[in-house]
Amino acid sequence: MKTYQSMSKDELTSLKTDLEAKYKEFQGMGLKLDMSRGKPSAEQLDISMGMMDVLNSEVSLQCEEGIDCRNYGILDGIKEARELLGAISEVPADNIIIYGNSSLNIMYDTVSRSMTHGVMGSTPWCKLDKVKFLCPVPGYDRHFAITEHFGIEMINVPMTNEGPDMDMVEQLVSTDDTIKGIWCVPKYSNPQGITYSEETVRRFARLKPAAKDFRIYWDNAYSVHHLYEDQQDFCLEILTECEKAGNPDIVYKFTSTSKISFPGSGVAAIATSKNNLADIRKQLTLQTIGHDKVNQLRHVRYFKNLDGVHAHMKKHADIMRPKFEAVIDILEKELGGLGIASWIKPKGGYFISFESMDGCAKDIVTKAKNAGVVMTGAGATYPYGKDPKNSNIRIAPSFPTLDELKQAAELFVLCVKLVSVEKLLEQ
Repeated sequence: MKTYQSMSKDELTSLKTDLEAKYKEFQGMGLKLDMSRGKPSAEQLDISMGMMDVLNSEVSLQCEEGIDCRNYGILDGIKEARELLGAISEVPADNIIIYGNSSLNIMYDTVSRSMTHGVMGSTPWCKLDKVKFLCPVPGYDRHFAITEHFGIEMINVPMTNEGPDMDMVEQLVSTDDTIKGIWCVPKYSNPQGITYSEETVRRFARLKPAAKDFRIYWDNAYSVHHLYEDQQDFCLEILTECEKAGNPDIVYKFTSTSKISFPGSGVAAIATSKNNLADIRKQLTLQTIGHDKVNQLRHVRYFKNLDGVHAHMKKHADIMRPKFEAVIDILEKELGGLGIASWIKPKGGYFISFESMDGCAKDIVTKAKNAGVVMTGAGATYPYGKDPKNSNIRIAPSFPTLDELKQAAELFVLCVKLVSVEKLLEQ
C-alpha cells in the first residue's frame, strides 16, 4: 500500500476526485450525528435505573450514624458515602469530603477559593501579579476553561506514553514560584487514554515547588472505567506516595460517579490531606450546611461497596467496548499504512485521541460537520483552543448508537483522506 506522501500529483488529483464524489454522497444522506462530547448513551443511563427504586416513602432515610438524611447537617457527607467514594479513590474515608454531583464544580471552587483566600494562609492569588498553571497536552478542555476564566496563564507540557514530561514539570515547578498548579488526568487520560507510569506518579509526589501553595489537581475521572476485564491499567495512589515523600499537602484528588450512575445526579468528592481538608472546610461552613445526603444514601444503598461498583462498570464496559473497537477497526482498515494519521488504542476512559497531518485538524472537523457529524472542536484539547500543530482531534464514541457510530467513523476517515490529499496537493 502506498503512503499518500509517495503518490504523484496526478495520482493525488485522481484520488481527490474519487474522494469528493464519496463525500457528496454522505452530504446527501442528511446525517445528524454528534460525537462532540463524552456523554453516556441512553443505554448506559438505563443500567442505573434500579437506583431510583432503593429509596421510597416507606424506607428509613437515616444513615448509619443515625442522622436523618432529609434534614440539615453533615458537612463532609455521610460516613458510608465517604467510605464508598474513598474506596473508588483508594483513600481512607477520613480523607474525603463529599460535595454535589460534579467534580468539575469542586475543581472550580478550589481554584476560586485559592484566588480569593489563598491556600492554607498563603497570599490570595488575586493579589499576585502573575499566576500560572501547567497543562499537559493534549488535555481536557474544561480544565483549561476554568483556569482561563480566572485569568491564569497556562503553560503547555507535552504528554508522553508515561504521562506528562516530568523533566519539564520538575524544572518549571522548582524554579518559578508563580506556577501554582498542574491539571492531571492520571488514569486513561482525556483524550489519549494514557495512564501515568509508577515512576511518573512518584516524581509528582517528590516535586519540590518554589511556590508553597502549589497543588497538583489530580482528576481521577476514569479510575474504574476499564474497557477490558483482563487488560486494565494500574495507577499508583498519589496521596499515599505524597505522604511517603513527605509532601502530604501537595495534591487535591477529585472523583465522582458522574459516568458511573447518572451524570446529572451523581456524587462527587475531593480527597486530600488533613491540613487541606481543614482549609476547605473554612469555606464550606459558609457556603453550605451540607450537600444532598439523600442522593448520597441512594448511591450507597444501590452500589453497597466497591465490588458493586466494579460489577456495575462491567455493564458499562460491555456497552462501550464494541464502540471503541468499531472506531479503531475503521481507523486501522481505512487509514492504516497511509502515512496521514496516528491514534492510540486505549484500554479505558471515554475518548480516542487522533493525530492528523499537521495543519489538517480544523478542516477535517469542518468537513465532517458539513456532512452531518459534529466532532469536538479542533484545538479544544489545548489551552486557549490553540493546537500549535492543528493536528489533534478528540473522538468521543460513547453517545451514538453502534450503527450511528460506524457511519460517523466512515465519514470521519473519508474527511481525513480528503483533507490530507488537499494538503499534499498544496505543497
